[in-house]
Amino acid sequence: MKLTTRLMLAACLALPFAACNKEEKPKEAVAAPVAVPTTGDKKAWQEYIKDVAKRNMEGVTSAPYAYFLPDESSPDFAGEYERQLEKMKGDVGRGILEGNMLVFGSPASAKMADAVIESFKEIQPGSMKGVKVVFIGAAADNERVKAGVAPAGVDYVFVQTK
Repeated sequence: MKLTTRLMLAACLALPFAACNKEEKPKEAVAAPVAVPTTGDKKAWQEYIKDVAKRNMEGVTSAPYAYFLPDESSPDFAGEYERQLEKMKGDVGRGILEGNMLVFGSPASAKMADAVIESFKEIQPGSMKGVKVVFIGAAADNERVKAGVAPAGVDYVFVQTK
């Protein structure tokens, strides 16, 4: 064999071993999803809603608006419902710009669904294109919330609680 052929053969055999010695960057660990709370614990629900929001940020360019209602058995639920509904109607009524996200979640899924639908009642059709709406609730409330927000032109995401 010629010297150049031997050198090329040696280089070809050494190349795979050289690649093995490269230091690889450690992969970042992906946190496990926060579990759906099984009680009306306000703090646990807020952590869960925050986690769901983080996992749905694709296409969102601003900090999300998050809305929460406590369990219906909590003291002053009716007052909290009215205050949250007023805030939701005010925020949605002012208009939400493209690239924003609205996240709605509660252990009182049916009541949150009612509030979301009520908040979107007077919104102009197609006025919220490019806005993501995430509803966290019971499967029984999904279709009616979807129908309530659809005319606004939002990108709707449903996250089922069990």
